[in-house]
Amino acid sequence: MPSLTSRSPGPAADGAGAPAPTSARPGRDPYFDNAKYLAIVLVAMGHAWEPLPGSGRLVEAVYTFVYTFHMPVFILIAGYFSRGFELRQDRVWKLVTSLVVPYIVFEIAYTLFERLTGAPGFPLSPLTPYWLLWFLPALFLWRLTTPFWQTVRWPVAVSLAVAAVGAVTSNIGGDLQLQRILQFLPFYVLGLRLRPEHFAFVRRRAVRIASVPVCLVALAAAYWAVPRTTTSWFFRRYGAEQLGSPAWTGAPVTLLLFVCAVVLSACFLAWVPGRKLWMTALGAGTLYGYLLHGFVIKGAVKLDLFEADVLSTPPGRILVSAAAALMVTVLCSPPVRRVFRYVVEPRLDWARKPATAP
Repeated sequence: MPSLTSRSPGPAADGAGAPAPTSARPGRDPYFDNAKYLAIVLVAMGHAWEPLPGSGRLVEAVYTFVYTFHMPVFILIAGYFSRGFELRQDRVWKLVTSLVVPYIVFEIAYTLFERLTGAPGFPLSPLTPYWLLWFLPALFLWRLTTPFWQTVRWPVAVSLAVAAVGAVTSNIGGDLQLQRILQFLPFYVLGLRLRPEHFAFVRRRAVRIASVPVCLVALAAAYWAVPRTTTSWFFRRYGAEQLGSPAWTGAPVTLLLFVCAVVLSACFLAWVPGRKLWMTALGAGTLYGYLLHGFVIKGAVKLDLFEADVLSTPPGRILVSAAAALMVTVLCSPPVRRVFRYVVEPRLDWARKPATAP
């Protein structure tokens, strides 16, 4: 995912330290690259499950379980590595080139994709992010507010109050998917408050063992909840009234989902390998996998590939999951990154004024 620098602490590391077990090594910390790769695999699998016809209660339960934490853990890590962000010219310029420019490029690209594949009137609307592109303007705005969250007392509590206001309000509008920006905000702020020792704690053997029954209980709870609620709560895209519930329920649901997401994120992070593995290099390219896999998923939908009878069977659903994992793995690979680097990570030094001496 974008701008989640995975480097060990140092004079120029923006104060973004790595967990204690690996912080002594220079360069990128493999733990966070491994975490980002495993999380992007879950994102791709979740998006591949959405179009499955008659997916069934079990798939819906797994889908609910994954959606409880897979975006929160990304956002939490983004916050952790944003702790040293300052509103300096060089930082703001980097923010624009790494988030705003790719957002504009891919908003245009997905609009052209839709127009060329059966929706000629599909509108180009930069203020209404296409499907998965909402994360880029969200991270841009969260980072701009970083100095505030580092100044205010009880930042997590304040951000939860902001998220609750978003959940109880249904007339915020769809510009930049502001509902999601508000409701996912607490995870970014929590990441700003985390320190290396917190990641070291969740990687203890006792936590790893305890995470197994916790995840089993969470899966059972998701299976119970599937016919009784809507998974739209987990998208954070709507207010409570838009989901058919009284407005006041938005506040307690916000707190409940936050607690569940934090617990399951800790369980996920407890099992992330800390050493350098085959997946480590792929973790550095998760932004590519995130931005590009939408073309594959949407293309498969338009070709009716998800309507194949075999995909309605348990083996077929396993096949879809494996194919999604393989697809996003390829999209995170170095060859793909070399091809798309100029649009995903553009170098725009030519457009920047020379720095002036203070």
